[in-house]
Amino acid sequence: MGTKKNFVIDTNVILHDYNCLKNFQENDIYLPLVVLEELDKFKKGNEQINFNAREFVRELDLLTSDELFSKGVSLGEGLGRLFIVPGNVDAPKVHESFPVKKPDHLILAAVEYLAGKYPKTPAILVTKDVNLRMKARSIGITSEDYITDKVSNVDIFEKSNEIFENVDPALIDRIYSSKEGIDLSEFDFKDVIHPNECFVLKSDRNSVLARYNPFTHSICRVTKGRNYGIEPRNAEQSFAFEILNDPNVKLVALTGKAGTGKTLLALAAALGKLTDYKQVLLARPVVALSNKDIGFLPGDAQEKVAPYMQPLFDNLNVIKRQFAANSTEVKRIEDMQKSEQLVIEALAFIRGRSLSEMYCIIDEAQNLTPNEIKTIITRAGEGTKMVFTGDIQQIDQPYLDSQSNGLVYMIDRMKDQNIFAHVNLVKGERSQLSELASNLL
Repeated sequence: MGTKKNFVIDTNVILHDYNCLKNFQENDIYLPLVVLEELDKFKKGNEQINFNAREFVRELDLLTSDELFSKGVSLGEGLGRLFIVPGNVDAPKVHESFPVKKPDHLILAAVEYLAGKYPKTPAILVTKDVNLRMKARSIGITSEDYITDKVSNVDIFEKSNEIFENVDPALIDRIYSSKEGIDLSEFDFKDVIHPNECFVLKSDRNSVLARYNPFTHSICRVTKGRNYGIEPRNAEQSFAFEILNDPNVKLVALTGKAGTGKTLLALAAALGKLTDYKQVLLARPVVALSNKDIGFLPGDAQEKVAPYMQPLFDNLNVIKRQFAANSTEVKRIEDMQKSEQLVIEALAFIRGRSLSEMYCIIDEAQNLTPNEIKTIITRAGEGTKMVFTGDIQQIDQPYLDSQSNGLVYMIDRMKDQNIFAHVNLVKGERSQLSELASNLL
């Protein structure tokens, strides 16, 4: 057990994770009064941050006592105590360097005040705001990012699929000839093979695309199949179709840069499995768009967010163009949209719903927090498959990064589960220009 610390929490940490009070072990937590005032502004609304603000206030209400401002209240066994820091405290460095009274500066003042009051106990600011951390360091205040839900290893999101060389060619021949595959024990893999992991097996005379099937404990061949007119153009896309088509895999993550075909593959696989599901749902978060901004757009709620759903419609149109305009396949898609068997909508609209016997595709999942990902997955009912797609290098949320977004958090936590699979798409297939821009710009 290390030296006990005093942590001062910024508002954005609470809005990111309303359960954050439980993640500081035996250390004490201090909430500046201004943080509670800021939380009050976020309580109204239907977005995840509004939900987080309300949940945190409810949790705080259970802890409320007169001792919050003096002795503090216990957060539970093995945890520290919670204190409220009043608005006006003695903090000469902060007042001199940042004379304007704004929430960020009042939070800094609380840290300086605690450092002076308890000189033997480190006082640390915890915030997801990079600028506030820089301000803190400029006047000698220790500050940290909230890293409880950060993923340490993100290398898997940059590399292509594994290639295992010097495999016995006889084993590869047996994989081609066997429908059930070859038992995992017959292979000498040096690395740990995760459930549903896909890779290339090579020998000096042959090779095969393969996948570890955890349900049969075997290495199986991955074939180059077609889904609703869409054919894979590379090994990773073949792997994606393999796991997207497997009804035993209930949760799928497809990552990759722009133009690698994440959303298109997921949608094509969903349309190819229509008989197995009652509805296909495509959703994506409306990023960097407040309720006020939506209000300036004409129409009802669906019409307001329609422009932000256009990328999903674009992928649907790509699939339609694989067939003649009057073909049975195109008519079927149009009929599905009319009957709402195929629905494209904003992610916020699924809150509170129970998603049963559905094929759900959540696009741009890198813009979701870990708690938002959890909220969505817990909506899944019986017979539902969920597919999350995203590019961790294109994050539009100010307090998320490549290590703390919900998509990488989900992959890190789920990677050893039999019903989960992840494929990272590397090669861009949208166009030569798109691939060039992704690599050079």
